[in-house]
Amino acid sequence: MTDTMRAYRMIHWQEPPVLDEVKVPEPGPGQVRIKVAGNGLCQSDLHMPHIPAAMEELMGWKMPFTLGHEVGGWVDRWGPGVTGLVEGQAVAIVSTRSCGACLECDAGADNACDSNHVGRGYGMDGGIADYLLLENDRPIIPLAGLDPKLAGPFTDAGTTSYHGVTRVKERLGRGRTALVIGAGGLGGFAIQYLKILTRARIIAVEIDAKKRERALDLGADVCLDGAMEDLAGEIRKLTEGRGADAVLDFVGNDATIATSIAALAKLGGYILIGAGEGRLDMPLMSALASKSAWVTSFIGGTISDTREVLALADQGMLRNDVEFFGIEEAPKAMEALEAGRLVGRAVIVP
Repeated sequence: MTDTMRAYRMIHWQEPPVLDEVKVPEPGPGQVRIKVAGNGLCQSDLHMPHIPAAMEELMGWKMPFTLGHEVGGWVDRWGPGVTGLVEGQAVAIVSTRSCGACLECDAGADNACDSNHVGRGYGMDGGIADYLLLENDRPIIPLAGLDPKLAGPFTDAGTTSYHGVTRVKERLGRGRTALVIGAGGLGGFAIQYLKILTRARIIAVEIDAKKRERALDLGADVCLDGAMEDLAGEIRKLTEGRGADAVLDFVGNDATIATSIAALAKLGGYILIGAGEGRLDMPLMSALASKSAWVTSFIGGTISDTREVLALADQGMLRNDVEFFGIEEAPKAMEALEAGRLVGRAVIVP
């Protein structure tokens, strides 16, 4: 093994990432080194070159850092104080970072832990590299049979959408309707979870024709063109005027937020997941209030969510469409993601 490795890194604020040669990290006390099998690309990775330097002071991010937070791989080495690991064991790495000791972690809401303000691939070294060094073994989940090269997308895209579905599944019995806006990586997983966990009718909305076709293959009952006029009106028409009992918005721009609120049924729930930087204007006597509806948002999912998602994947219950790119092709993969050419998820393979 050489002393250096390849890593796709942010070197300077507001500049594109570059493929760099860095020293292979050595695990110290309590630390674990993972040999990376694959790292899924996320929309948030596209935002990194545009992050202002103020993040260093506001959030504690340190430049330079390696991108990537959807990691599957093998246990490679560990430092003093770490026990119970097996060299070469296939594992997935929980995407969200957490301390395990705060009130949020104690309540099982580790995705709300303050430690997640700085994480692998955002402010500290992530997984688009040959090796990843972990602070401890807390985020490591052993894989029963799943290829670790395929595991990464389940740890963020799969986990985030699962967390959203579990927040609304109790209101999605027979005769109810779930609306999924955006049928890409996260939305595609959400459609599958809704099919597995609920008895609701599933309406998907997507502007890309190939993704609309895929949404139907994944289990959506209807998939509407997101560019159509009066989309909310069409959704109400499909639900005989009632609207959707739960909306999962994986886009989050002004248009999808407005459509989501207008399409909600009485006592409905709207979950805003997408980072499209839209605004929710809500005067006192709003459409939400008149329907006694609720709105919520969150970042990522919990360790428990990731375990449950990987269990479903290990049982062959989830379809995970990926396109592989070598680490030297990381810029090409980022370009394909930004241009919307990916139907599923891009995975960078060192």
